[in-house]
Amino acid sequence: MDTADLLLHPLRLRIVQALYGRTLTTSQLCARMPDVPKTTVYRHVGLLVDGGLLDVESEQRVRGAVERRYRLHQKRAVLDEDTVAAMAPEDHRRGFTAVVGSLLAEFNLYLDRDDVDPVADAVSYPQFSLWLSDDEMAELADEVRSAIRSRMGNKPSPERTRRLLTMILFPAESPPPRSEERRE
Repeated sequence: MDTADLLLHPLRLRIVQALYGRTLTTSQLCARMPDVPKTTVYRHVGLLVDGGLLDVESEQRVRGAVERRYRLHQKRAVLDEDTVAAMAPEDHRRGFTAVVGSLLAEFNLYLDRDDVDPVADAVSYPQFSLWLSDDEMAELADEVRSAIRSRMGNKPSPERTRRLLTMILFPAESPPPRSEERRE
């Protein structure tokens, strides 16, 4: 499987997100995904290992079985510009569905917690309509990505909570014809 096929799946995307910036065992992944059968988590971890997105960081014997700690190859777990440019509309549909499915599963797990407090946790899901030229859109996307990148190096710590931030950008309407395409 290539990287796009590996990442364009809701469960594998959840596993990748869970391993971002830390190492976990498959048992720990299963505990973070109680809505998914353990055998399914193990199978998808295996696919991610075979695809080169996860490495076994360490192994130890636990009650007669081998327990492995997995580490994410963060640079491999992204789709580069060429891959995205080569994707067909159906691939984009599959990718969007994977992101939305993964996000919905994580949000449902959050809401099912005993200590859920969306206000205290600063939960938000705003949606904005903006009128932007292509240049303005590129500038906005660069500003947002820059703000996110400046925090991506943060390591887990007792005072930090892993938070999901999903940025989805697409034109909601067909753009007007460009000036050279307009008929006078």
